[in-house]
Amino acid sequence: MRDPGAGRQLRLGSPGHFQRGSISYLLLVTILVMLAFTGIALDTAMAYNRRAEVQSVADAAALAAARELNGTPAGITAAVNRAAAVVGRFKYHYDQVPMTWNDAAIEFSTTPAYGGSWRNAGSAAASPAGVYFVKVDTSQLDEAAASVEAVFMRIIGADMSATNVVGQAIAGRSAINITPLAVCAMSSAAATPRANPGPPANLELVEFGFRRGVAYNLMNLNPNAATPANFLVNPIDPPGATGNAVHTTIPIVGPFVCSGTMAMTRVTGGQIRVNSPFPIADLFRQLNSRFDQYDGDMCSPNGAPPDFNIRSFVFTSIPWMLTPPTGQTAAPLAGPTSLATIADPSPAPAGTTAGQYGPLWSFARAVPFSAYVNGSPEPASGYPYFAATAWTTLYRPGQPSTLGYPAMTPYMASGGANFQAPSASNRPGIRKRRVLNVPLLACPVSGSANVPATVLAIGKFFMTVPATETTISAEFGGVVPAETLGGPVELFP
Repeated sequence: MRDPGAGRQLRLGSPGHFQRGSISYLLLVTILVMLAFTGIALDTAMAYNRRAEVQSVADAAALAAARELNGTPAGITAAVNRAAAVVGRFKYHYDQVPMTWNDAAIEFSTTPAYGGSWRNAGSAAASPAGVYFVKVDTSQLDEAAASVEAVFMRIIGADMSATNVVGQAIAGRSAINITPLAVCAMSSAAATPRANPGPPANLELVEFGFRRGVAYNLMNLNPNAATPANFLVNPIDPPGATGNAVHTTIPIVGPFVCSGTMAMTRVTGGQIRVNSPFPIADLFRQLNSRFDQYDGDMCSPNGAPPDFNIRSFVFTSIPWMLTPPTGQTAAPLAGPTSLATIADPSPAPAGTTAGQYGPLWSFARAVPFSAYVNGSPEPASGYPYFAATAWTTLYRPGQPSTLGYPAMTPYMASGGANFQAPSASNRPGIRKRRVLNVPLLACPVSGSANVPATVLAIGKFFMTVPATETTISAEFGGVVPAETLGGPVELFP
């Protein structure tokens, strides 16, 4: 009997046989292609992950190094050491292999531009002025970290056996902690000895014409005329730039006054641009954010937090002075060619009373001239200072020594009559927010709008009370090197 299925069997060479063979071949090819793409994807993923790893290393090292730059050789050395320490903590290849530092991986510049002039650490340390930017290149670190061995892509060709990955990052200052308010230096001399009555040891340090511990109305000074001279600094255009008038309008400059910063890396190395006078009536509220006052909509506690101590040291209630002050600042002294205070001439003008010196030593104390070292910055711990018993000779006539003066300056109190915390929602505040870092200009400055001016130094002025529409009462606290006032550090594209 005939097998009924025999007619359905495929004969060798029949069309059905070839169709099944073709499908099997296509399936095999498809599987191989899928495996190849999967392998390539895995190799690509490994390269992508390695690139992300080394870029994270570059970013972290550059940011850490940039925070150490302060315009000095020591800052360059500290930047290299910080970058090395950061790199030493990183591991690549999925957090398994430690990375080794190489000094060739870091360079320095005065500009964040990739095409700028980048120097190694030795060259930068030899000429560190204005060097506030750092570049980290991981291609100069471990050779193994910069190369990812392919597993599947090498099948395509020998030149695809490895992928080079590099992380590069540039970081540096994006701002400087200087308030866009400037006043004239009352003297061009960085330091002079003031001869007070008494023994030679009573020679007092005077810096650019200002006495530490004495309060001045910054809106009422001028070494060259009997009319006030004060200035609004363009907070955006760097030294040497032409200057854009828009950058000194109130909406633009207001937030900078709130924060006490400017969007530049330095104020020396060229002339800055200023307007005169400083528009105090429009900007005093921004200054008062330091006292936890947020009138208007330009300042907020997030960008401009209050000071940790917002106590106003009003002259009518100074508990540490036995002779009550008669004003918030040293009394003005107007002459035919200058506008100073009674605290400035030596000796004090005839008829000066003890109370005319205003509140003394709220933030800073007078310093002996012998503490000053020409060419060297003030130590981080500060200069040695006079004891309060020296007031009888420092502030003649008749200012008595103050047996009740606290062990630390009144502002530094953390409790008691000289302390007031900001509101609960804005605590704890930031120490020394009431200190305005103010450029001291070489005066006179010609013109009133977008004119060039030369910065001689940066003076520290402590706001004893909130500003008003006409006054900024601030106690002189010394000179601070501009290089040390670097603001936030960020990565640059």
